[in-house]
Amino acid sequence: MDARTAAFIDIGTSSIRLLVVRIEGNGSYTIRSRQKETVRLGDGEFDEAGSLQPEPMERALKVARRFRDMAAAFGAREFIVVATAATREAKNRATFLRRLREEALLDVHPVSGREEARLIYLGVSQGINLDGKYGIFIDIGGGSTEIAIGDGGDPVFLDSLKLGGIRLLNLFMEGMRDAPISRKMYRDMKAHIGNIMVRTIQSVKRYEVDLGIGSSGTIENLGEIAGRNLPKDLPGMPGTLSLSQLRALIAMLSPMTLAERKEVSGMNPDRADIIVPGAIILESFMEHLDLTEIRISPHGLQDGLLADYLSRQAHLRDLHRMGPRERSVLRLVRSCGVDEAHARAIATLALQLFDEAKKAGLHDLGDEERDLLARSAVLHDIGKFISYTDHHEHSYYLVRNADLLGFDDREIAIMAHVVRHHRKKAPGKQLNDCQDLDGRSWRVIRILSLLLRLAEGLDRSHAGLVGGVRLSENGDRSILLEFDAEEGCELELWALERHRKAFTSLFNRDLVVRARCPGGIPAEQNPPAGK
Repeated sequence: MDARTAAFIDIGTSSIRLLVVRIEGNGSYTIRSRQKETVRLGDGEFDEAGSLQPEPMERALKVARRFRDMAAAFGAREFIVVATAATREAKNRATFLRRLREEALLDVHPVSGREEARLIYLGVSQGINLDGKYGIFIDIGGGSTEIAIGDGGDPVFLDSLKLGGIRLLNLFMEGMRDAPISRKMYRDMKAHIGNIMVRTIQSVKRYEVDLGIGSSGTIENLGEIAGRNLPKDLPGMPGTLSLSQLRALIAMLSPMTLAERKEVSGMNPDRADIIVPGAIILESFMEHLDLTEIRISPHGLQDGLLADYLSRQAHLRDLHRMGPRERSVLRLVRSCGVDEAHARAIATLALQLFDEAKKAGLHDLGDEERDLLARSAVLHDIGKFISYTDHHEHSYYLVRNADLLGFDDREIAIMAHVVRHHRKKAPGKQLNDCQDLDGRSWRVIRILSLLLRLAEGLDRSHAGLVGGVRLSENGDRSILLEFDAEEGCELELWALERHRKAFTSLFNRDLVVRARCPGGIPAEQNPPAGK
């Protein structure tokens, strides 16, 4: 597949979103633009009339035209456009779709609620490492709420409910949107939500769900408001929203007028009227599902459209089947034009060193750190994409800022520092951006970066000369690093010599290096560092 630029447009009940992506033939891609415009397409629809109203339709058509022109300016030649609850339920949807085709030059496909849930799950699960656990995915839109359950593979449950911020606003607050939400109105909304969700809750409880994941603008905005306004002693980790925080937000925002809500720190003014109805929907789900907190994801339907598009390309299906961590790392590596053979050779050597060092009692790190070392090894040279000079510094910057999916902030920080220190000096006592890392994370960085430097030394010639790496006690408080090598591994021996002092400093052991060349003739570095 040649490189191409595609545009993905989601015409929702509240907003229209645009994602423009340049996709390379190897499956890597670059996001050229992300845009969102609030149009409130569902305003006045969810009543007995059930039709899109003229003013919201005009707003949506105007934004759709602008987004198509913007995408075309980026070189988009393919447009994948879907519409959700407001359009699929509208009695006059044929008129709206015809006008989109004629006036915005967009062929729009309304998707069913279950298909919407599948696409959201696909987009959100791409960015979360579930590690074999089942998660429940909750997305609260303007007209519907989508539910999915899965472990990152195919979803095992999908559902869509006619619950949304705009829908509740139309049902319970028509003509009084500027007013506070009374206790009676709150109870009426809760009862209505409970009646609609009862069958879904019964179905969901058949599964053993380990965590909750929330997506959509409403949930993201609730997280932002909580972070800025609620006491720090309320339970809730960064990137999550707890049930106690959610209840505190509802109690804080409900008595306010619309004008007062718009002034709340972190509030998106366009959501000020639907934020409390959306929060009550989320509260109801969390209560019925015994979720004490949810993780907040910035991904959603657009990302699902992109993932679905890529999965349909025959030559990219293996990439699509990978887990989110491996997939996001590989895409970054390919977008930077890295020598993949060398990167994977370094990863293999680094993991051999990790396992051998653990057997030799040099560290007590586990599978999580081993995985971070493997990812760091594959990523260590991506900075050459910018410049060979100080490419380790460029690699650090790219890892920190590439939005690697499937990793949390701590893991990204560790990998960034490991790739930064894969050459030249070992990490010093002070590390930039380490204020959020604990002492154990600091030690992990020092150990993994040294193992990566040793692995890089073992393939210094980029010729794949080394295999069969072993570490063992050598007596005299020294460690023997022994490896099998083809003839001509002088570069590798020279490179390892540079790291013996750092090895001794970190592990309090001297390092002896011995290469077993063809014919059984050993090549050895002596004496140990510090002798």
